[in-house]
Amino acid sequence: MGWDNLPRALLLYHANIVSSPEFYFQTVACNSRRFRNATVNSDLHFIRWDNPPKQHPLYLTSRDYRRMLLSGAAFARKFREGDPVLDRIDRDILRRREPGHFAYGGWCSDDGERGGAGAGALCSNPQEHGRRGAVKAGAGSRRLKAMLTKMLSPRNFRRQQCR
Repeated sequence: MGWDNLPRALLLYHANIVSSPEFYFQTVACNSRRFRNATVNSDLHFIRWDNPPKQHPLYLTSRDYRRMLLSGAAFARKFREGDPVLDRIDRDILRRREPGHFAYGGWCSDDGERGGAGAGALCSNPQEHGRRGAVKAGAGSRRLKAMLTKMLSPRNFRRQQCR
């Protein structure tokens, strides 16, 4: 009994409700004396709700594509299987060349070898040269950085902390 039992009790509770992963970690962190003042109450998802919000979010479609991008969110939900917006995300954001294949990567290589995820591209940043597996930042990482910078700014951080 006591606070140390909270994560276990929440796990048992959340195992029996819809969308449990979306709430479990934030609930534990926001109720932790150690983390509550350093936790922003956000799961980095772009979700569209009806008004007033019900239990399940609305399906995202091509009409939501621009707002998804501008949000900077790392994740989005929910989509209908086979919706054309998924093909657009694959093509325009992930630069996936063919359905079912891996997404394009910006991997760096120090030996100029061809093939692999980044086709052997050398790192443009001299500090990264020689670091196999370094990832080059793309437009998505810049959007995510902008969202996190805004979220963690002194102006917004306190307002978005756990309450």
